[in-house]
Amino acid sequence: MISQDLLKGSIRTIVLKLLSDHGRLYGYELTRKVEELSDGRIKLTWGALYPSLHKLEADGLIVSEEIIIGKRVRRYYSLSEEGRRSTVLRLDDFVEYINTMKAILSLKPDFSV
Repeated sequence: MISQDLLKGSIRTIVLKLLSDHGRLYGYELTRKVEELSDGRIKLTWGALYPSLHKLEADGLIVSEEIIIGKRVRRYYSLSEEGRRSTVLRLDDFVEYINTMKAILSLKPDFSV
């Protein structure tokens, strides 16, 4: 399992990418997608996910809407227009970061990405 310390700086980028790929998701869906895509190596906790969602919303990168399903209220998140633009830049930055870390740690960097 990936350490929470390593994951901490990546959660917002992960959320933006998932919303970019899947449109509208609610919190539980986000945690399931991350776990599924990481083959169980990353488990987002509520304490890590929701502050990130609130910060992304406060920054205008995502929007939320509440939908009543039966007797429950579910909050869905999706990218704002600014969030769509920002996601591309964040992903480019993240790939550059990964490749730089590979070089620093003497792993074979893949600069073709």
